[in-house]
Amino acid sequence: MRGLVLVSSTEGGRLMLKEFRDFLMRGNLVELAVAFVMGVAFAAVVNSFVSDLVMPIIAMIFGKPDFSSLTFTINDAIFRYGAFVTAVITFVVIAAAVFFFVVKPLDALRARAAKPAEEEAVPDEERRHQELLAALRTR
Repeated sequence: MRGLVLVSSTEGGRLMLKEFRDFLMRGNLVELAVAFVMGVAFAAVVNSFVSDLVMPIIAMIFGKPDFSSLTFTINDAIFRYGAFVTAVITFVVIAAAVFFFVVKPLDALRARAAKPAEEEAVPDEERRHQELLAALRTR
């Protein structure tokens, strides 16, 4: 076999460990791991927000915080629509929390950061046109 190089097991093991370490230290993998941990922590906060703050408000309005016991029966088949209603309410509240507490603030930060760059990014030709118009107006 041409091109095959036999390596001692310890040298090959070191090489494999070095490659594995390089793989783990790639920026994208580390960022993904951090994002996953942050996502899990954020999910815990949002779930607590829904179960501890929003659902009691719903309980004040409708009389119970959990609609899982709501069912109807057709021909001995029990339809548990209450669990679905609870899941939909939870989904809508979580989506609203993510939108208003994550998406909107990040969009505002991006808009604030991008605004000065847009003002400075006037092409030379456009700047010359504006200077000529300004000179003509002052005449």
